[in-house]
Amino acid sequence: MYVSLTRLGLSLLVPTVIAGWGYRRKSLNVSGALLALLVGFIVTLSNGCFCLALLTFFFSSSRLTKWKSHAKRQLDPEFKKGGQRDWKQVFCNGSVLSVVCVLHMLQNGPGEVPLIFTCTRPFPSWSTVLCVSGLSALSCCCGDTWASEIGSVAGGRPKLVTSGRTVPVGTNGGITSLGLAVSLLGGMSVGVAYYCGICLLVGLDGASSQWLIIFIGALAGLFGSIVDSFLGATLQYSGYHEEDQVVLSKPGPNVRHISGLNVMTNNSVNFVSSLITSLFMPLLLFIYCQI
Repeated sequence: MYVSLTRLGLSLLVPTVIAGWGYRRKSLNVSGALLALLVGFIVTLSNGCFCLALLTFFFSSSRLTKWKSHAKRQLDPEFKKGGQRDWKQVFCNGSVLSVVCVLHMLQNGPGEVPLIFTCTRPFPSWSTVLCVSGLSALSCCCGDTWASEIGSVAGGRPKLVTSGRTVPVGTNGGITSLGLAVSLLGGMSVGVAYYCGICLLVGLDGASSQWLIIFIGALAGLFGSIVDSFLGATLQYSGYHEEDQVVLSKPGPNVRHISGLNVMTNNSVNFVSSLITSLFMPLLLFIYCQI
């Protein structure tokens, strides 16, 4: 597998600069910054389009996490100052994409390739399947993050995705119309970034056939957010503390159960939802090729 010195140098430089920036801005703690270095190196080495998409997710999510942080601390006692992310959050948001990028390098070597949506055989190419899978995983994470960060302070009273019952703000599995719309936009932003990468790094000649990337990103953002909400409503505990008037993720004294079993954490829900989305969207692509 040949890797040019330029690509190798950028793969070391870009993640170092971004992880350092995130640490200084308190978007990442030490463990989060170190793992972000590894994830960023793998992604940038594999495919520059994925790198642009990852940067879009990181910068937009970091900004939104800090937006109205005072209100978020009142709603969530576990909210960290500045919205710092640790290695667990970086792993759960970036591990699926990292694995896909490794598979992409084993299949095609490091480099950018256009996605082939015109299927001349029953199955799409493995290169396209891997790119759609990685894009979908990242779009899921971005869409869910946008929905959580915006919907929690601007979406009004959410309804539980499994029953439609109105629940307190901050309840796992609670959705709002604004949150769903924002999750679609979050996924779309990742798709747009990937599309721009194709235009810049592959060339404008084939860009006209790549517009489906934006649609895939938007759909993956919405679908992933719904999957995340369903898992949160069923397998993640939510309880209301009567005295402090906040939603907690663990049972305890004076905590009234709202929904969910105490099986999964927020991080594990994020990981599973991104994994499911990364598998589901290529399946849709397969169905598209049969039409």
